Amino acid sequence: MAGVDREKIYQWINDLSSLETRETALLELSKKRETVQDLAPMLWHSFGTIAALLQEIVNIYPSINPPTLTAHQSNRVCNALALLQCVASHPETRTAFLSAHIPLFLYPFLHTTSKTRPFEYLRLTSLGVIGALVKTDEQEVITFLLTTEIIPLCLRIMESGSELSKTVATFILQKILLDDTGLAYICQTYERFSHVAMILGKMVLALSKDPSARLLKHVVRCYLRLSDNPRAKEALRQCLPDQLKDQTFLPVLKDDNTTKRWLTQLIKNLQEPGLADPRNIQMPQ
Repeated sequence: MAGVDREKIYQWINDLSSLETRETALLELSKKRETVQDLAPMLWHSFGTIAALLQEIVNIYPSINPPTLTAHQSNRVCNALALLQCVASHPETRTAFLSAHIPLFLYPFLHTTSKTRPFEYLRLTSLGVIGALVKTDEQEVITFLLTTEIIPLCLRIMESGSELSKTVATFILQKILLDDTGLAYICQTYERFSHVAMILGKMVLALSKDPSARLLKHVVRCYLRLSDNPRAKEALRQCLPDQLKDQTFLPVLKDDNTTKRWLTQLIKNLQEPGLADPRNIQMPQ
């Protein structure tokens, strides 16, 4: 813990339990989360700390509907969320974090639709916690998320969020798809697949008018992964946006060899003749 006074860290963690000192402690600890390697276990195992962080989250619920969240409230709760993200991404605390179903406390924030800056920041930081979970590529994370409403929540943000929120939401969907259980879940019914395909299609259309190489990369990866499923592959042959088949994104991808390679592979996958499958998803004409 170079350059950080350990006694100060202990003091700030203790300060989280008191309403008078909590706000400063949240700010100071959130600044130190990158430099203090064992901060997550300290937060998780110290008395009352996680309860204090959850209290910060629940206190904001009344400001969601009607949407009255101020910048000050948003900054404060986002400091609490940053500490939860630290707990979510640490191997020693991640399993316990999931077992306690703590991500569910964040879902009301992902349900919000207000475009004001405090709400955008709140959604983005909440997505960051889920993003930190999926980044670990742990099966238990995907298994947990599939029991929740995270896919429709991500899809809604992918359709109407800020560019940064869209990018994180698409990354979360990509990570779910890259897991075999996640891919099977999304391709299990026509409704699930068509919802994902519809939103990805809308995003491609929007990106053709207002390009973002980072966002496009995740969208292409989602399509490529969907093409690994035989039923989804048949459906994509009919509904893959033309912009991904022509030269629309050539200027955006000129320096991105990885995404170019994914796009080439996607087109190749869709050209190969598929096996006849009576359960093929039929897209509406």
